Amino acid sequence: MIDRAAELLDAPGAEGLNLAAVAASLGVKTPSLYKHIDGMPGVLRGVTLRAKAELGAAMGQAAIGRSRDKAITGMSMAYRTWALAHPGQYALTVRAPAADDAEDTAASAAVIDVIYAVLAGYELRDEDAVHATRFFRAALHGFVSLETSGAFALAVDRERSFERLVQSVVTALSTWARE
Repeated sequence: MIDRAAELLDAPGAEGLNLAAVAASLGVKTPSLYKHIDGMPGVLRGVTLRAKAELGAAMGQAAIGRSRDKAITGMSMAYRTWALAHPGQYALTVRAPAADDAEDTAASAAVIDVIYAVLAGYELRDEDAVHATRFFRAALHGFVSLETSGAFALAVDRERSFERLVQSVVTALSTWARE
């Protein structure tokens, strides 16, 4: 059911997600869903956990065997590719977990830990790693959010724009530890 809800959320023209749509897509009545989930909050939580795990895995896979600039570039490409393929789920990945939700906290930490591991190659740790992670995520999220919302309508190569953004991130991280 969570997989189906995620598909519906990513469907072109999806305005949102509701239990009636999930039930209809599964060929069951809405009350049947309550045997498996805790209403709409339960569905959204399940999709959020799934989305964070998938995004973290994509970024981690892109970083394997790479370090520093190549790892940042790979993770950036994986981040964008995943977000463009899952525009509805993507918005759920940027939400901070609830303090009392251990599973969501772990899913969020897994994504951040991949970034921290790569940043260690730049000798960025502790508070510097936190600041650099915020910078990295903000740059990617800004671009991807604008792109997924259709804000890049100019007939100029978006791929080149993204390449330049990533190169700027790499340049900034390369000099970050010297500051």
